[in-house]
Amino acid sequence: MARLGSFVAAADELYVTPAAISQQIKALEGWLGLTLFDRHAQGVTLTDAGRNAVPDLTRAFDLMGGAVGTLLRKASPLTIRIATLPSVAHLWLAPRLGALRAAVPDLRISVTTRETPPNLMREPFDLSLFVLDPIAGEGTLTVAPDEIFPVCTPEIAARLTSPSDLNRETLLRDDSWHEDWMWWNTRTGAGLELQPSGPVFSLYGLALEEAKHGAGVLMGHGFLVEEQLASGALVAPLGKRVPLSQNLCLRLGKPRGQDEVIDRIVEALLAN
Repeated sequence: MARLGSFVAAADELYVTPAAISQQIKALEGWLGLTLFDRHAQGVTLTDAGRNAVPDLTRAFDLMGGAVGTLLRKASPLTIRIATLPSVAHLWLAPRLGALRAAVPDLRISVTTRETPPNLMREPFDLSLFVLDPIAGEGTLTVAPDEIFPVCTPEIAARLTSPSDLNRETLLRDDSWHEDWMWWNTRTGAGLELQPSGPVFSLYGLALEEAKHGAGVLMGHGFLVEEQLASGALVAPLGKRVPLSQNLCLRLGKPRGQDEVIDRIVEALLAN
């Protein structure tokens, strides 16, 4: 809760309800005889006692997470565990799994999809692949830059000679990147009359399939649509690409050079 800033965020990470988190906090405060959080209309904030406890508790949880990770690796020493977004797993990582298997032929590769990056100090993953703001440091590597641009079938593209033609087309939206069309419209000065109607998908892969079947125009993310563009299933008819500040980033549980197996995985991912 102190790390994430809200009971709701803590509940999401722990896969329980906010009410369960609140009850546990109240029980802890009763046992300690201390108030750890001030409750107010805008949410909750740490008291002085809560803030003072955070550094020691953070180290303790990190140590426990590291110990569990060590036990898990000893129990399954031949498994590399990767956490990533569903869209990245389906559209970017899956075509590269063959290269990863070739890089570590004696190991199993386990891929878990989730919407938020794991804390590699506490959760049993060796590395993660998420779309993030690049962070300087040896534990984070940029795998691919991201840029957005409209993509559609060649048949729809034949009707698009200027950005204004998009006003007559169905615009497909992904719920996770619901501001893509607005951002692209603003950055390119396309002057679209964006309407809040049109299909919205919770899975980018499903939106991409709909675009491939001619259901409308999707805002493509460069590293996710590269295979469809290369095959000709989709095209980028307008040529206006907007770079994003967030990239596909690889985070490591250990710095490079400390684990030969992880180093081979990283090299395979960066090479592909």
